[in-house]
Amino acid sequence: MKFFSLALALAPLVLAAPAEIAKRATPTDSATTGYASGTTGGKGGAVTTVSSLSALTSALASDTAAIVYISGTITGNVAIRVGSNKTVLGKAGSSLVGVGLRVYQKSNVIIRNVKISNVLAEAGDAIGIQSAHNVWVDHVELSSNRDHDKDYYDGLLDITHGCYGVTVSYSILHDHWKSSLVGHSDSNGSEDVAIRVTYHHNYWYNLNSRLPSFRFGQGHIYNNYYLNSADGINTRDGAQLLIQNNVFKGIDKAIYSTDGGYAVAQGNDFGGSSNTAPAGTLTSVPYAYTLDSTSSLASSVVSSAGANLGF
Repeated sequence: MKFFSLALALAPLVLAAPAEIAKRATPTDSATTGYASGTTGGKGGAVTTVSSLSALTSALASDTAAIVYISGTITGNVAIRVGSNKTVLGKAGSSLVGVGLRVYQKSNVIIRNVKISNVLAEAGDAIGIQSAHNVWVDHVELSSNRDHDKDYYDGLLDITHGCYGVTVSYSILHDHWKSSLVGHSDSNGSEDVAIRVTYHHNYWYNLNSRLPSFRFGQGHIYNNYYLNSADGINTRDGAQLLIQNNVFKGIDKAIYSTDGGYAVAQGNDFGGSSNTAPAGTLTSVPYAYTLDSTSSLASSVVSSAGANLGF
């Protein structure tokens, strides 16, 4: 297991600026924000388009560099393994229904513009990232419904078992019970202390909990919009979070601690909720970033997040 180092940290750029709106992207884009910065995915590899479950499974199986487009609607009840050095891109109007993506013991993976819904718990998470590093999840939409009990579906986006170098950006998570878990379990601290994850410019709404729930590692959560959900950000089991310029509206508990989690909270609009977590020590991260003002954040995130890129 490799461990992420915070050496040579760069001072953040904290300037007030409007959020980036959705725009035309290229299939060879690399991650330029958060802990996943420098992730290149399948750049330089073969380009293929798939429209069936079997073709998608085959295209993602190896660790050979490849750019894989998803076309149309692919259905099933399974989580597909994603190999290293892959860029997975959803074409306009495409979706995975009941089909999740699993990045397990892999690295250098990009998942963008993919819409995933209704992945049953027996299959796993909509996106599950485990024992992996350098993973960029961008402009995805993940959802199910809350018509069943909380265990009918698993997580929308779970990041566990010592993952580092992960960024989740400009994505929508909605209509679900347990949205995003970081850190495997209360007894997995020796492995999960290595976790390093960035969440920015994501839209979270109609969720019950885990926005995210974060154990042991270090996380940077900035410029997200939270709407009409129960629990917000849960810092747990010694996690150190830097939480900046997020907007909360209709959230029961914006930021709170369980079993000794910590947070440094700066510039957030709690919308009548509050931060009850004890102050932590994470005050800087090893990459440059820009903080958008909270005054226009809700509208800019709603307009820019989700599977709305064109390639």
